[in-house]
Amino acid sequence: MPRIGIITDSSAYIPPDLVQKYDIKVAPLISIWGEEEFEDGIDIMPDEFYARLREADDLPTTSQATIRYFESLFRPLVEQGTPILAIVLSEKLSGTLSSATQARAMFPDATIELVDSETISMALGYQVLAAARAAEAGGSFEDVVKLAKGAKEYTGIYFVVETLEYLHRGGRIGGASRIFGSALNIKPILWVDDGQVEPLERVRTKGKAVSRLLEILDDKLAGKPNLRVATLHAGVEQEAVDLLKVVEERWATVEGHVTPVSPAVGTHVGPGTVGICYSTDL
Repeated sequence: MPRIGIITDSSAYIPPDLVQKYDIKVAPLISIWGEEEFEDGIDIMPDEFYARLREADDLPTTSQATIRYFESLFRPLVEQGTPILAIVLSEKLSGTLSSATQARAMFPDATIELVDSETISMALGYQVLAAARAAEAGGSFEDVVKLAKGAKEYTGIYFVVETLEYLHRGGRIGGASRIFGSALNIKPILWVDDGQVEPLERVRTKGKAVSRLLEILDDKLAGKPNLRVATLHAGVEQEAVDLLKVVEERWATVEGHVTPVSPAVGTHVGPGTVGICYSTDL
């Protein structure tokens, strides 16, 4: 058993090799398509999901990771006396934190700390990895929790969607509703700020939007030490691969990943989404 149990949810979509390396436990979010329910990364994988989403007449809905699943992750760690740190996606975007909170109540004598990442995707993933690496290096539970709570200041996510329609229909549009009226004619650049989706700029073409996204990030990332970057995609892997090459040429990175957007998140951002998640030195 690990010294500290690190738990997150599937919206992070941390690369599988890193999940295995740091023994990170993952609670899946759920996509609901008619009478069918799919757990992220278990019952349905991103490629299959986005192929189906592009052709679907009816969009799926989503549900938070369940209380029962968190309970199943907590229990063996609690029985071993292992302290637990769970870092999950923004409470403003999902009820997953509520599920984890209710599961924690089942173990009143256990040491279980819950952290709202106030973000999503690999911006969440990098917070989780920072905590996992600190735990592996021998950090105390108190120090690892403190690091996890502060890590949100050093991570971020910026992305370009094909249309705001999916965010609008899924109710996750946040402040981006201000630009919804012309969404079909633009490629909006969005980010997650204070836990919810917010607009940055409107650009006419996707190529120009991605180029502008890189310009926006220049001030934040250029010259940062130990920069870790993940390019994310919703069913357009080659675009993310090409974007990572540009990122690695543009900034000095110590770690780069291409990662899909999880199906439960992809329901809301829609196929064709591309973006950048980053983590700088804490």
